[in-house]
Amino acid sequence: MNEATERTHSGFVAILGKPNVGKSTLLNQMLGVKVAPISPKPQTTRKSVRGIYTEGNRQIVFVDTPGLHKPADALGDYINRQVTEALSDVDVVLWLVDLRHPPTPEDELVARTLEPLVGKKPVLLVGNKADAAKYPDEALAAYAALLPGAEVRKISALSERDVAKLRAEILALLPVGPFFYPPDHAKSDQPIEDWIAETIREEVMKRLRQEIPYAVAVKVEEVAERENGTLYAHAVLYVEREAHKPILIGKGGRMLKELGRAARKQLELFLNRPVFLDLEVKVYPNWRKDPEALRELGYE
Repeated sequence: MNEATERTHSGFVAILGKPNVGKSTLLNQMLGVKVAPISPKPQTTRKSVRGIYTEGNRQIVFVDTPGLHKPADALGDYINRQVTEALSDVDVVLWLVDLRHPPTPEDELVARTLEPLVGKKPVLLVGNKADAAKYPDEALAAYAALLPGAEVRKISALSERDVAKLRAEILALLPVGPFFYPPDHAKSDQPIEDWIAETIREEVMKRLRQEIPYAVAVKVEEVAERENGTLYAHAVLYVEREAHKPILIGKGGRMLKELGRAARKQLELFLNRPVFLDLEVKVYPNWRKDPEALRELGYE
């Protein structure tokens, strides 16, 4: 084996874009396993999520960022900081856009954020949902005009072939360097508490409407292994108003039970073991606007 073959290549790859363009879907498809929450609602992702993909002597550490947007509160400021921090030390940037729609002011914000990086590191403008777009080429050209110098690609994040081709291209762009994680490391470095909390919150996003799902934070207070091998987790769902509490709990506790059941099924599939979720709902007034509350709830 020659020296070039023995050398390892590794790097951080940020997945960037406005809310709800398919960033988490693309990450999960890249890894072949679900590590990031998904729902049809924007801002499902609030924290940067790392996904680890190793193939031969190359390792990608994907960073799935929350959607970049104009913030309306302290939580929005935190989300945008997650994005800018993710860009501070990455080797490749994927700007994901939705080809079903023309660029919006939020897309222009992303382009301005990425402009200083063009020419300094690979920036790939990836047009997603090409299979569902009526005029994908015209839309992609409009996005490309916002960020001259970016390399342009067109995919569907649900197509295994498209994702495999893009992943192979990213692997080829990685610089020489040691692996950040052992080759047999799990697909993500999220603490189990974060994974449980985000899985529960994903189910909230799927089931509740209007403002309520955005006003819910989930904090896992305890994780313990019981003697029978079941993983026990106690989680608190915080809402901002007293009126939100009965909506989240539901008549006779029906909604909370449904949320818990759906989250438990996901967790058991991922962890390959029995899970018992103990959920309760509490009120934390205006937590999204309070920086101290954000720190208490794990947004720091």
